Amino acid sequence: MKHTQALVIGNWKLNPGTTAEAKLLYSQIRKKVSKNCLATVVIAPPFLFIPEIAKTIHPKIALGAQDMHYEERGAVTGEIGGGQLAAFGVQYVLIGHSERRALGETDTQVNKKVHAALKRKLTPVVCIGERTRDGQGQFYQDVATQIKALTTGLTAVQLQKVVIAYEPIWAIGTGLNATAENVKEMQLFIVSTLTKLFERKVAEKILLIYGGSVKDSNARELYTQGGMSGFLVGGASLEATEFAAIIHATELGN
Repeated sequence: MKHTQALVIGNWKLNPGTTAEAKLLYSQIRKKVSKNCLATVVIAPPFLFIPEIAKTIHPKIALGAQDMHYEERGAVTGEIGGGQLAAFGVQYVLIGHSERRALGETDTQVNKKVHAALKRKLTPVVCIGERTRDGQGQFYQDVATQIKALTTGLTAVQLQKVVIAYEPIWAIGTGLNATAENVKEMQLFIVSTLTKLFERKVAEKILLIYGGSVKDSNARELYTQGGMSGFLVGGASLEATEFAAIIHATELGN
């Protein structure tokens, strides 16, 4: 079920290279996002740039973080806690991105981070998706396993505060992308899986977004036909004009 208000998140990853470049990019995006923008827009820069961007946050642009640790304090060198992020005005946090999972992040750690984020009133944007697609449909089971893991221990009320980002790993940074039909099939499967774990009326309230080589050229088709309620945008979020076009595509689709 597509929600009426789209969510579009720009994940800058390890970009750009300097604070000055980050401020410039954010300024360019600010100019492109109208005060009448219908979508919820989130920018997730590298941690070090968050304090500077927070100084000039746009009323229509929320701050996001690319990761967080499930511990608030302690001997976890190099990590960032949810309380530290919240103190700088961060509202959304990516959890379980495929690039983090590739470094060894487990489903158990993802689940701990979801609980920690909710405790700090941050919105967890939990990434799930298959590495490859097989003819027997095993990839659906892989996605179901990730869904079950991320929802472990959550109440129905808590679950409704979680965003699920479907990102087929084979389509991230490759120039390839799932078709609108692929995305729609997965949207229906995710809702079906959540329905089995909770109930239909709860499952339909969960915001689902798509990530995987989203561009201006495919955004509108993916949004109008894919059944998802927005996008997690990688490389295209580093170009203000293209990112704004993707946001606009969700408005046209409403």
